[in-house]
Amino acid sequence: MKIALKLMFVGLFCWMAMPAFAQVPENIMTESSDPVEFIDDDFDGPVDDIVDKRITSEKRVLSYDPIREADIFWEKRIWRVVDVREKMNLPFAYPERPFFTILMDAAMSGDVTSYSTEDDKFTTPLTPDEVGTMGATQDTVITFDPETYEEQIQIVRNEINPEDIKRFRLKEIWFFDEESSTMQVRILGIAPLRDITDDAGNFQYEQPMFWIYYPEAREILARERVYNYGNDASPMTWEDLLEMRAFASYIFKESNVYDRRLKTYLTGIDLLLEADKIKQQIFNFEHDLWSY
Repeated sequence: MKIALKLMFVGLFCWMAMPAFAQVPENIMTESSDPVEFIDDDFDGPVDDIVDKRITSEKRVLSYDPIREADIFWEKRIWRVVDVREKMNLPFAYPERPFFTILMDAAMSGDVTSYSTEDDKFTTPLTPDEVGTMGATQDTVITFDPETYEEQIQIVRNEINPEDIKRFRLKEIWFFDEESSTMQVRILGIAPLRDITDDAGNFQYEQPMFWIYYPEAREILARERVYNYGNDASPMTWEDLLEMRAFASYIFKESNVYDRRLKTYLTGIDLLLEADKIKQQIFNFEHDLWSY
C-alpha cells in the first residue's frame, strides 16, 4: 500500500513538472517583433510560360558549306521584294517584335554593320549614329510657357513606327554546285523600305534605308523568335524562316547587262509575268541538266 502511494505521488509530481521543462519555439512571432521580409535581389518576375524556354537563346548557327569557285557551274543574282501585308508574311509585322525592330536595334547597337544604299554591293559602311538619324525625324514645334505664356520653339524627335515599314528588299544568288549537283541559294543582303510622302501625306516614292549583310546577321537572327502558326512551342527563329524560305516575294530585278529593273521596260500584268518567267527559268535550268 505504501509502495502504491509513493508511485502515485511520483507520477503526480512528474505530470505537474512537465510544462516547466517544455521547450518554447524560438521562431514564434510576437506582437512586438517586426515582420521578416524575404527579398530576392535577382528576382525577374514570373515566367510567362510553362517553363523557361532557352533553346532559341542557346542555339548555335551552323556555318555554310565551303564552296569552291571552280565548282560553281552557273550563277544568277536576283533581287526580291517581301511585302509584309501578304498573309504569308504577316510574321514580319508581328507587333511584339517586328522584323524591322530587330534589324534597327542590331544596326544601332553595332552588333551588325549596316551599309549605305548608294549601291547594293556593301561598299560604304554606316555608323550607328547615321542609322539612328534614318530611324527618326525632327520637327520644330511652338509651345507656350504655362506661367509666362511666352512662345517657345522646341525640337521634337519622332521615332519611326515599325508599322510604317511595309516591304523589305532581298538580294540573293542562285547557283549550281557541281560538287553536290544541286541548285542552291544564298541570301546576301536585306534592306527595309520606307515610304516617302509629301507634306500633305501623299505617297511619292519608296526608299531603302540601309543594307544589312545577311551572313553577318545570321547569329543575331538565330536568337530572335518568330511567330509560328499553329504551334507556339516550336522554337522557330528568323534564321530558320529565311533559310527555309518560308515567305512570299516577287522578283523585281535580275542581273543584266543594263543593270535595269523590270519596271523600267514593263508595266502591269506583263511585269508580273516576266517576274514569274525568271523564277521558272531558274527551276528549268536545274531540271534540264538531268536526263531521264
